[in-house]
Amino acid sequence: MRLDPRRKNRLSPRSRNLKVTGAAACVAAAALLLTACGQSSDSATSAATEAAKVLPQKTTASPSATADLTEAQQERKRLLDATEVTFDDAATTAVGEVAGGKLVDLDLEGVDDDDRDESPSPTGTGSPSPTDAASPTGSPTGSPTGSPTGSPTATGSPTASPGAEGPVWVAEVAEKDGTVHTVRINAVDGKVIDARVDEDQDDQDKQQTARWLSEATQTPEQAAKVATEKKKGTVTSVSLDDNDGNGVIWSVDVVGSDWKKTTFDVDAKNDTIVREETDND
Repeated sequence: MRLDPRRKNRLSPRSRNLKVTGAAACVAAAALLLTACGQSSDSATSAATEAAKVLPQKTTASPSATADLTEAQQERKRLLDATEVTFDDAATTAVGEVAGGKLVDLDLEGVDDDDRDESPSPTGTGSPSPTDAASPTGSPTGSPTGSPTGSPTATGSPTASPGAEGPVWVAEVAEKDGTVHTVRINAVDGKVIDARVDEDQDDQDKQQTARWLSEATQTPEQAAKVATEKKKGTVTSVSLDDNDGNGVIWSVDVVGSDWKKTTFDVDAKNDTIVREETDND
């Protein structure tokens, strides 16, 4: 019995050629895919580079603190940076200079006070020129020692030159009959520079002041609190005034962190804000 030899598993020349051709095609396809990916990546990189040339990089540097401030805002900043005595402390000191007196006006001299030129200046004019110092901290660094002249109604020359030591609070304190005393307070150490009767007022002025005070049931401190609750900042002025025949108001100036000044007219009977205006200069 003859056994046929086992056939060997051989590929025909044609099958071999097809297999080789298929493998070559796969290699070529893979090469094309890699080339395409490389080109796509290169294109994306190139596009990003071109975009970077067109679009400027954002800067993270902050502008100078005073670069965009107006001249008036810079002046407010200079004065308030040099001021150590707050409105509340200055008010307490001023009222203490006049027996039974009440505050009718308190202004940090030099902060947009051109509309208060009627206030007398005992030793002449001249705005204070304080240098930069610490921000206002509230309490004065020294205890007020009273008027250097010894009497709230003194008419002699003061013993110190107002404004020579730096910023100055100028207060008007009225007696019950409306007689107004002008009190100047050093806004750095809280000491009284000068206290004297305003000799420019007549009987009609006194009567008007007395009437306004009798109508004002809210204190200037209460009005200042109402204003600063509406806008955070530093009180630089509080003044009793007439509301165009509709009662009396406390006009309160508040300087915010942007060094802009906002004026609030606060009804002196019920602490309601009746007007608000911001000075953008």
